[in-house]
Amino acid sequence: MSHDNTMNLTLHVWRQNGPKDPGKFEVYEAKNVSPDQSFLEMLDEVNEDLIKAGKDPIAFDHDCREGICGMCSQVINGAPHGGQDRTTVCQLHMRMFKDGDTIYIEPWRARAFPIVKDLVVDRAALDTIIQAGGYTSAHTGGVADGNALLVPKDIADYAMDAAECIGCGACVAGCPNGSAMLFTSAKVSQLAVLPQGKAEAKRRVQEMTGALQECGFGNCTNHYECQAACPKGINVKFIATLNREYLKSLF
Repeated sequence: MSHDNTMNLTLHVWRQNGPKDPGKFEVYEAKNVSPDQSFLEMLDEVNEDLIKAGKDPIAFDHDCREGICGMCSQVINGAPHGGQDRTTVCQLHMRMFKDGDTIYIEPWRARAFPIVKDLVVDRAALDTIIQAGGYTSAHTGGVADGNALLVPKDIADYAMDAAECIGCGACVAGCPNGSAMLFTSAKVSQLAVLPQGKAEAKRRVQEMTGALQECGFGNCTNHYECQAACPKGINVKFIATLNREYLKSLF
């Protein structure tokens, strides 16, 4: 153990210059890491040392660092976001590791997510699915009164549970098929159960599932790893809702 209860860690980090580069693991030492640091703060310090040594820092995505945006997409020791229950990488604290640990850090691995650089992947395919139908196109005019359109509480709660999805792609990274069914089902289900979303329900589910296939995502074979990897705990029940909505759209 290093001084003041800090840790020394060995990092095996995936380095790749672009989607066509073969890529490889490189080994770095993270020294005097505080157990109170977040995982991204630890990487910040590793990058500071790399920059001081005249080396290329590790590229990784981040933004809010509050578990809201979903950008901090990394596979840590084989688990998206590090494998802690409902925790993004930015909220993963170094107290989950111990002095002398070896940590493997990789990007999302999915055909639909080409690697931009190192730990950064292009998740535009998720945007493509949303653009295919994850919205309502009704012109509402002025802002309606919040109570003008009554929504039963159980329906509102169901829609809010689906709306918790932050679009990080951990479900895709965790799925052995590289499927985005949990993501797509959350977006379909959120709108399908609400009055505002029913008008376009048939077209929405057809076009969003079509985009899902065109983007190169795999299909769902009920591994449930998506739910386990999701930092917001999105339930696989929404995949059942998506399947029902798709069948209804055929008639």
